[in-house]
Amino acid sequence: MSVPRPAAVIVLAAGEGTRMKSRTPKVLHELCGRALLDHMLAAARGLDPERLIVVIGHASERVGGHLAATSPDAHAVVQHEQRGTGHAVRTVLEEVGAIAGTVLVTYGDVPLLRTQTLAGLLERHDADGNAVTVLTAEVPDPTGYGRIIRDSSGAVLEIVEEKDATPEQRAVKEMNSGIYAFDGTLLADAVKRVSTDNAQGEEYLTDVLAILRGDGHRVGACVAPDFSEVEGVNDRVQLAFARTALNRRLLEEHMRAGVTIIDPASTWIDVEVRIGPDAVVHPGTQLHGRTVIESGAEVGPATTLTDTLVGEDAVVRNAVCDSAEIGPQTSVGPYAYLRPGTVLGRGSKAGTFVEMKNTQVGERSKVPHLSYAGDATIGDDVNIGAAVVFVNYDGVNKHRSTVGDGAFVGCDTMLVAPVTVGDGAYTAAGSVIDGDVPPGSIGVARARQRNIEKWVLRRRAGTKSAAAAERALAERAQQESGT
Repeated sequence: MSVPRPAAVIVLAAGEGTRMKSRTPKVLHELCGRALLDHMLAAARGLDPERLIVVIGHASERVGGHLAATSPDAHAVVQHEQRGTGHAVRTVLEEVGAIAGTVLVTYGDVPLLRTQTLAGLLERHDADGNAVTVLTAEVPDPTGYGRIIRDSSGAVLEIVEEKDATPEQRAVKEMNSGIYAFDGTLLADAVKRVSTDNAQGEEYLTDVLAILRGDGHRVGACVAPDFSEVEGVNDRVQLAFARTALNRRLLEEHMRAGVTIIDPASTWIDVEVRIGPDAVVHPGTQLHGRTVIESGAEVGPATTLTDTLVGEDAVVRNAVCDSAEIGPQTSVGPYAYLRPGTVLGRGSKAGTFVEMKNTQVGERSKVPHLSYAGDATIGDDVNIGAAVVFVNYDGVNKHRSTVGDGAFVGCDTMLVAPVTVGDGAYTAAGSVIDGDVPPGSIGVARARQRNIEKWVLRRRAGTKSAAAAERALAERAQQESGT
């Protein structure tokens, strides 16, 4: 059966979320690389709704700004006073008018809800010809939830809150998720008739079901395949639970697509990460943002990648990489830090305790250990010795250095930018290079060594160093005298 296209999806996201105890609005808290609200919007977009509407209220400027930046297809409606879910829907309809067709109402704090579950709700609503269809779930422990009470035909008679339920009704394990598919025309009429005659003095959307049933319309239900999908996030404990559940779901999808994940329990991944088949992810790895790992690459252990591309058959171990591009067959780490703008060519290496920033490294070039390369262009087949520093900052401005193809930069060289080391050129170990080195030349910039005899005996008398020197000098004198 084809999924009916909803006329609108209304996402309720106006609440304060006081139990989060946070300066951040609840719906903007993140898990697996997206805000809670963005997870719901992604699921809703999968239905291709004619209209996508988000009700905002608490911190409306901040939430509205987030929507404008990330979801320009969503129309924000401000609920200036949060007076219940029914009032939120009524606020939408008063602003945009009655919506003909199916209107889906959901929430901004249910990040585990899948598009296919919402599609199932729409299919059941359309097939049964209901005025409203509620998404329900069978839960092991329904304590605290409203119970779904059905008649013999399966139609929903009522939703009974736990405090009002009889012992028989409390034994029912089917709970109300608060997510509904409505006939939009009937909804527009019924929501105007919702009473505030309750302890909170609010307008509840659940009352619309009773109104529609009282008008003689059919009220149906659709059971979600997994009760965890409809669980909301109200505090940090539930946020952590949702993060764990979503992470497990994402890891399973990647493993079934041909990715080896050695230890799923210690591996964390964001929703927009892409991993090719035959890639291997080792324990303690975190993959954030829009990271891409291509086929055959190995990542980890203890590696964190953010918005980073790892090419085919590359190896990245014990590294932190942010907005970097690691070419095919490249080696990174252990204990390397690649900062934004770093691009490593095919077969290159950024080794142990190497840091790079805004640096392009050519094919087969090596920066093996204990070096910093900032604002640099390094050609093909270059060897950068240990403890080399590209000195790129003069205290005010950043400057760029260039090392040509086939060059050799000796250990402990300081390249003071802006400077160019030409193709095939060398620098002598320990040099401070602040002028260009022509192709095929060697740059030497260091003082000639001078030894001051017996300085330690005169200036450090009584120390362990002086005692060791005295013994060595005495032994040398004996050897020279032949005694």
